[in-house]
Amino acid sequence: MAMRANRTLEIGTGLFVLLGFAALLFLTTQLPATGLKFGGGEQQGFHVTTEFDNVGDLKVGSPVTMSGVRVGVVTGIRFNAKDFKAEVTMRFDRQFNQIPDDSYAAIQTQGLLGGKYIGLSPGGNDTFLKEGSIIEQTQSAIVLESLLNKFFANYASSKGSSGGDSDSTQNSGNQSKTEPKK
Repeated sequence: MAMRANRTLEIGTGLFVLLGFAALLFLTTQLPATGLKFGGGEQQGFHVTTEFDNVGDLKVGSPVTMSGVRVGVVTGIRFNAKDFKAEVTMRFDRQFNQIPDDSYAAIQTQGLLGGKYIGLSPGGNDTFLKEGSIIEQTQSAIVLESLLNKFFANYASSKGSSGGDSDSTQNSGNQSKTEPKK
C-alpha cells in the first residue's frame, strides 16, 4: 500500500516538473529577442526605416508602439558606415497604414530595467508612412550609465566650486553681524 502511494507521488512530481519545463520553453520563445513565435506566421505589413545615434540594447523583435498600442516590430538593426549611425528597420502591421510620415520615433524603456522598444509620437501631415518610408525625427536611447556619469561629474564639479563660495558667504555673514554693534 505504501509502495503505491509513493509511486503516485513520484509520477505526480515528474509531471509537475515536465509541466514547468514546458512553461519555461514557451515563455523563452515568446521573448522579443528570439525569432521563434508560436501561432501565426509572418504577418503582412510594410517596412519603414529610421536612424538613431544610439540604439542602446534595442533588439530585433522589440515592439514598435504608438499611444501604448503595438503597431509593429523591429525587423533589423545594422550599422550605417556612411552616417555612423544605427539604421533600424521596422515592419508595421497592415491595419496601421494611416500613421503620419512626419511622426517622431524614440527609443524608450519598459519600466526601470525592462527592455527597449520604439515609441512613436504622431505627426501632423496628411501623408502617411508606406513601404520604404523613412522616419526623420528620432530620439536615441538614454543610456543609464552615461546619465549617471554626467550626474556625478556635475555633482563633483559643483562641490569643488562651491567650497570657495561658502567661505565668502560666511565672511559676509560675520561682517553683517559686526556692523549692527557699531
